[in-house]
Amino acid sequence: MSRCAYDSDLSDVEWQKISPLIPKAKPGGRPRTQEPREIANAVFYMVKVGGPWRLLPHDLPKWQTVYYYFRHWETDGTWERIHDLLRAEVRIKAGRKVEPSAGIADTQSVKTAGSAIEVGFDGGKLVKGRKRHIVVDTLGLLLGVFVHSAGRSDQAGFKLLLQWFADFWPRLQLLWVDSSYRGADFIKWVQQTTGLTLQPVKRKEGQKGFEVIPRRWLVERTFSWFNHYRRLSKDYEFLPTTSETMIYVAMTRLMLRRLTRKVQVA
Repeated sequence: MSRCAYDSDLSDVEWQKISPLIPKAKPGGRPRTQEPREIANAVFYMVKVGGPWRLLPHDLPKWQTVYYYFRHWETDGTWERIHDLLRAEVRIKAGRKVEPSAGIADTQSVKTAGSAIEVGFDGGKLVKGRKRHIVVDTLGLLLGVFVHSAGRSDQAGFKLLLQWFADFWPRLQLLWVDSSYRGADFIKWVQQTTGLTLQPVKRKEGQKGFEVIPRRWLVERTFSWFNHYRRLSKDYEFLPTTSETMIYVAMTRLMLRRLTRKVQVA
C-alpha cells in the first residue's frame, strides 16, 4: 500500500483473517486490476466515515469500482459469510460454543436520508424511516438483522426475521425481548413455528428515567456500537437489504479489531 493509511484500514493480521474468504477473480474476461484489500479498505472507510460513494478519497480505488465489488459481495453473500465466520471465532475466543442457545431481540427506528423504498412512520417513536430489527447473542454479537419500514409493527417485523433466520440458529432456544413482543397468541405462534421461547423482560414497577434492564442492555449496547459508524447514523441506503449489509460490514470491522487488538502490526 503506497498511500498514507486511514484508521479504518485493515492491518496485515486483519487482512490475513478475511482474505481467504474474498472471492477469487473469475477466469476469462478483463483481469482484475484492483487489489481486493484496497476494495475492502474503501468499504470500511465508507461505513466508518459515511458520506456519498462519489466522495471516496482519490487515493482509494474509484468509487464506481468499490461500489461494484461492494454490491457483488452483497449479492453473493460474501459479507454475511465473513461476518458469521468471525462471530464464531469471537465466541470461541470468549470460551463459548460456536452457536448460542440464548439471545436478545430488539428494534431501532432510524430516519432515512434521500430517496429510499420501504419507508414508513413509527408512531411510538415519532420517526419516519426504517426499523432495524436485530437478534444478538449474549456477547452482543449479531445473529441476524432485518431492515423494514418503520411503519411495520415490531411483532410483524419479528415474524419476518424469524421466518428468514430461524433455521440458521440450530442451538437457539430462548430469546429475551421487550414488552412490544408480549401477547400469549404471539408467543405461542413463535413457539409453534420456530421452537423458540420468548421471555419478555419488563421494567420495574414505577420505574422512571434510565435504568439498566437485565438482558436487554446487551442489545442496546450493540445498537450503541452502530453509533461508531457514521454510515449507520441514519439509513442512507435505497434498498433495505443494502442497509442490512452495511450493518454486517460494521460488525465485521468491530470483530476484526476485537480478534486482533493484541497482535496489531500495522
